[in-house]
Amino acid sequence: MSRLGTIGARLYRGEIGYDFVRHRKFWYAVSILITIAAIAGVAIRGLNMGIEFKGGAVFTTPSTKVSVTDAREYAEEASGHPAIVQKLGNGTMRIQVAELNTSQAAQVKSDLARDMKMDIDKIGAELVGPSWGKQIANKAWTGLAIFMVLVVIYLAIAFEWRMALAALIALIHDLTITVGVYALVGFEVTPGTVIGLLTILGYSLYDTVVVFDGLKEGSKDITKQTRFTYSEMANRSLNGTLVRSINTTIVALLPVAGLLFIGGGFLGAGMLNDISLSLFVGLAAGAYSSIFIATPLVADFKEYDPQMKALRKRVLAKRAKGEQADGEQTEQDGDPQDTVPGEAAVAAAGPAGVVEQRGRGRGRSSGRRR
Repeated sequence: MSRLGTIGARLYRGEIGYDFVRHRKFWYAVSILITIAAIAGVAIRGLNMGIEFKGGAVFTTPSTKVSVTDAREYAEEASGHPAIVQKLGNGTMRIQVAELNTSQAAQVKSDLARDMKMDIDKIGAELVGPSWGKQIANKAWTGLAIFMVLVVIYLAIAFEWRMALAALIALIHDLTITVGVYALVGFEVTPGTVIGLLTILGYSLYDTVVVFDGLKEGSKDITKQTRFTYSEMANRSLNGTLVRSINTTIVALLPVAGLLFIGGGFLGAGMLNDISLSLFVGLAAGAYSSIFIATPLVADFKEYDPQMKALRKRVLAKRAKGEQADGEQTEQDGDPQDTVPGEAAVAAAGPAGVVEQRGRGRGRSSGRRR
C-alpha cells in the first residue's frame, strides 16, 4: 500500500488526525480576512463586465501580423472607448469595444480595415445589446436563488437544519471569494463566467455532503456513549474523508488548470479564461470550505443543543475521573503513565496539530476502562 493510502487508512480508523474543530477559530479568522479582501476588491476595483452585459461590438479579423498593442490602439482611436484585443491561436484577432451602436460599429469596422490593411468584408462584426446581458444576469440570479433554496431544503430533510445552514454559509463563502478574485485579477465577466460560478456550487457541495453523511452515521446514538463529544465525532468524520477530499479536488483541478494556464495563457485562447478561472478558484475554495468551515460550523451549532451540552459534561466528567484514577495508580506503582484521557484520537495533539492515538500506559488497570 502506498504511503498516502496508509495515511488515509489510519485517518479513517481515527489513529491519526488533525484537530480541525479545535482550531476552528483560526480558520474562521483566515476565511473572514479572505472574504473581506474579496469584498474590498469588488467595491474598489469593481467587476470588468463583458460586452454581453454592457453592450457593444465584437470584431473578428482574419490572420494578421499586426500586434495586439497596435490593434488595440487602432480600435480605441476609431471608437473612442477602451478596447480588449485577444490574439487567437490561428493568428486571428478578437476585438471587443463596449458601448457602440450600429452606426458606430460600422464606422469602427471601416477604420480597422484601413489601419490594419485588410479587406473590410473579411472583418466580422457582431453587435450585442445591453438588454440581452441584463436578461442573462437576471436569469443567473434567479437560478442561483432557486439552487440555494433547493439545497437548503434537501440538506434539512436528508440531514438537519444545522447542516443545511453550515452548507449555505460555505457556498456564500465560495462565491464571494471567486467573485473577489475576478475583481482583483481583472478578467472579464461573461456568460461563461456565470456558468462557471453556477457549476462550482455543485463541486463545493460534494465534499461537504460526503463529510456530513459520515458525521450523520458516526453520531447515531451518540448520546448513549461517553467516549466522544459531538465536536470530536465531527472531527473524526472529517479526518476519515480527508484524503478522499484532497484526491478528488486535485483530480478536478488538474484539467481546469490546463484550461486556465495552458489554454488561456500559452495558447492565447482568452475565451477559456471566462469559465476556467471561476472553476479553478471555486474548486479550491470549495475544498477549503468543506474542510475548514462547514463541518466546524456544524459542530459549533450542534454544541448549543441541550443534549450535546449534557453529553459534553458527561464525557469531560468521565475523563476527569479517569485522570484522577490514573494518577492514584501512578503513585501506587511508581511508573510513568500515559496521561492522554480516553481513547479519542483528538486527545493528544502535537505541536503541528497532528494527533495520534496512543496505547495504554504501563500499570493502568484495565478494569477502569468501560
